[in-house]
Amino acid sequence: MHKVTILGFNQAYASAITGALDLFALAGITWQRMQGLVPEKSFEVRLASIKQQDIQCINQLTLKSQVAIEDVHSTDLLIIPTIGGKLEAVLEANRNLLPIIRKFYQNGTDIASNCSGAFFLAEAGILNGKTATTHWGYAELFNLRYPEIKLQPDKLITQNGCIYCSGGGMAWFDLALLLIERYCGYDVATQTAKAHVLDIARGNQAAYAQLRSKKYHQDIEIKHIQEWLESNYSHSITLEALATRVNLSTRTFLRRFKKATGQTPVNYLQSLRVEAAKKLLETQSLSLETLTNSVGYEDLSSFTRLFKGLTGLSPSQYRKKFTR
Repeated sequence: MHKVTILGFNQAYASAITGALDLFALAGITWQRMQGLVPEKSFEVRLASIKQQDIQCINQLTLKSQVAIEDVHSTDLLIIPTIGGKLEAVLEANRNLLPIIRKFYQNGTDIASNCSGAFFLAEAGILNGKTATTHWGYAELFNLRYPEIKLQPDKLITQNGCIYCSGGGMAWFDLALLLIERYCGYDVATQTAKAHVLDIARGNQAAYAQLRSKKYHQDIEIKHIQEWLESNYSHSITLEALATRVNLSTRTFLRRFKKATGQTPVNYLQSLRVEAAKKLLETQSLSLETLTNSVGYEDLSSFTRLFKGLTGLSPSQYRKKFTR
C-alpha cells in the first residue's frame, strides 16, 4: 500500500485536493468493479494540514483535514495543490509549510506540485538549479522571483529526481495518472484513466497559453517598442527600423530588448503574430491563407511550422480544438 499525503492550506483549489484524493483512492478499484474483478486498493490517501486545522478553499468549501502534517513521519508521496488566492498573500501566510516541505525532500519523499503549487517548492528552495513548470499565466512572475530555476512553462509536467511539477489548474489528473503509473505500472494507470474517461497523455500547455506583455522591466524604450509591435505586428518590420524608432544602434537595441523581455525582437514578433492568429482561429472562419496574410506572413507552410512550434498544434488542429 503506497502512502499519499496531500498538504492542504487555506485558499487552495478544492478540486486539486478532492480530485487527487478520488483518483488515487480509486486506482485499482473502479476499473476492477466495472469488469467484475476483485478490487485491489493501491493507495492510502490522507489530507493533512498544520495542526489538523480545517482548510478553507478558494471556492468557500471547507475541507476537514484527516491528520496533522506534523504527525506524518513518513509518506511515499507529498502533494502540494494549486494556490487559488493571491499568490504573495498565500505564500506569506503559509511560510510554516516551507520547513515541512524541505524535511520531506531531505528524507527522499516524492514531492509533487500542481499548477501554482510550484511556488511553494520554489520558496522552500528545493527547485534551485532544477527544471520546473507552473501555469503559463504565472511564468513571468515565477521567473522574476526564482531566476535560478529552469522554468519550462510549455511543459505540462516536469520531473527532477523525486520532484514533479504540473502546469494548469486542472492538470492534477495528468500528474496523478503519471504518479499512479510510477507506483503501480502502466496497466493500472491506463485502467484508471479509462474508468474516469481521462486522456492518459495531453502533451503540453503551450496551446492554452496567451502571450504575456513581458513588461515587468523598467526599460522605457523597450516598452515603447513592445507597445508599437502590439499594434503593428502585421507590417513588414526590420530590426534596424525598430532600433531607429528609439534612437539606438541595432546591436544595443538587440541586447537591451533581450535583457528586458527574455526574447529576441524576432521571437517576440513571432509570438505576437501567433497570438493574433489564435484569436482569429477561435472566432473567424477565414481561410488559412487569408489568416496567414492578415498576421504578416506570405507563406502558409512556414507560418504553419512556426505556429505548431509555439503551440504544439497546427492551425487546423487549433481551430478544431478551440473554435468558439
